[in-house]
Amino acid sequence: MIFVLLGPPGCGKGTQAARIAQKYGLKATSTGEIIRGQMAAGTEVGKAAQSYVKKGELVPDEVVIAMVKEELRSQSGGPGVVLDGFPRTVNQADSLADILTQSGLRLDGVLNFVVSEEEIIRRLSGRRVCEKCGASFHILFMPPHKDGICDQCGGTLIQRADDAPDSVRERLRVYARQTEPLIAYYRERGALNDIEGVGTPNEVAARVEDVVERIARGSCPA
Repeated sequence: MIFVLLGPPGCGKGTQAARIAQKYGLKATSTGEIIRGQMAAGTEVGKAAQSYVKKGELVPDEVVIAMVKEELRSQSGGPGVVLDGFPRTVNQADSLADILTQSGLRLDGVLNFVVSEEEIIRRLSGRRVCEKCGASFHILFMPPHKDGICDQCGGTLIQRADDAPDSVRERLRVYARQTEPLIAYYRERGALNDIEGVGTPNEVAARVEDVVERIARGSCPA
């Protein structure tokens, strides 16, 4: 099985990707993990990506696509893959479709996690990170025992600049610009499955499993 997971920053798709992979014996991977894996393996596409990473530049589409192709090729014959956050653009979606066709594979479904802007801001702006050890807390969902102090090392908890409400809103605007056409792309092809992303991880996982099971039985669009 091959699934694509879409959703804005803070929607919880990374958590759900890991749960899907564990439950169904699939490999969950993100674009960042693919890039790091290919660089560590010293593949040709990994070396190409490294030249951009070293300069602090974004890895271009053609290199990312080549790495995804290599990743899927390496997984050929395996139980399947959950792609977390790839594709991000229609161009990448077209390339993924070509890769799957050339490999004799098919996309089983696209899971789109739907969470309101207000909820995303609440989730991300409440996150606090220890500036000393990197431990993560949340002022609402997982507060430290002592306000502003890390439970693990006693370091000071800070809000990352990209978690400030204005930064979160800008991240969501960027996501919407990039991904709204992609959502329409998959909806037109009958592959999109919207998942309500509000609730506990277990509640969201139950919705995901319901969709995945129906896809596996052939009764859900894919």
